[in-house]
Amino acid sequence: MFNFFKKTLSNIYNHFTNKIGALFKSNKIDQDTLNELEKILITSDTGVSTTKIIVDKIKDEFKNGNIKSGTDLRDVLAQELKGILTKNSYDSDVDIYLLVGINGSGKTTFAGKLSSFLKYKNKKVLLVAADTFRAAAREQLGKIAQKLDVDIIEGQEGQDPASVVYLGCQEYKKGNYDSLIIDTAGRLQTKTNLMKELEKIKKSINKQLPDKKISVLLTIDSMLGQNSLDQAKIFNESTVLNGIILTKMDGTGKGGIVFAITRELNIPIAFISFGEKLDEVKLFNAQEYVDELLAN
Repeated sequence: MFNFFKKTLSNIYNHFTNKIGALFKSNKIDQDTLNELEKILITSDTGVSTTKIIVDKIKDEFKNGNIKSGTDLRDVLAQELKGILTKNSYDSDVDIYLLVGINGSGKTTFAGKLSSFLKYKNKKVLLVAADTFRAAAREQLGKIAQKLDVDIIEGQEGQDPASVVYLGCQEYKKGNYDSLIIDTAGRLQTKTNLMKELEKIKKSINKQLPDKKISVLLTIDSMLGQNSLDQAKIFNESTVLNGIILTKMDGTGKGGIVFAITRELNIPIAFISFGEKLDEVKLFNAQEYVDELLAN
């Protein structure tokens, strides 16, 4: 059986699954076992507050006599982790994707991967390079568009991003496109400036395409661990986020950040991105992720 997550996210599984698998093989569970579980979760970037909620629930089940073996521990842990990830689910039935995130988080690369993903589903895609503050971003996206043979609207250096988005919306209507993907600037300034810029872009979209469904997705570098959570909090305070894109998931990420972000921000994971190839992207599947993460 082809295990997608386990094959592509081998570093995460080597770090987490191998360690926690030893606990699941125990014939008897005691307080030391639970302490070890807590340590594994924290060192896997699950975060102190999220780990505490998970472990407190498991301790309650242990006290009530519902956890006597490693198998019991795995079943209860799986239930708790799936509960966190499935509390909110990402709605992938979207017309317009507005990508936000700091420079270096993999946002422009994901814009290309999303284009490939949608084109594979026979969607007619239009890219909008609205990052007018970084010439490399426009050049990178232009090359990706050429490689994928998808259309692109590119702004000029220093141009108002909202005006580029306006042109993109006009072309979207004229060209009868299915999907509009907008790559925005990755500057993390003050919350006020960030909010104003993103709101201006969203207003431009809503004015031109009032009946289209917009999804605001935040790219997060999974290798940054808890720093990623801090970034997500800033963006979440500045604009309504519909989903998280975890990028660079084949690097040194430890996997727990998935649970920390989902629980603390109440935002679903939408996609995971890994590798450099344009087809190395996948809609996030919570059930599959947890099942394979805890498989021993």
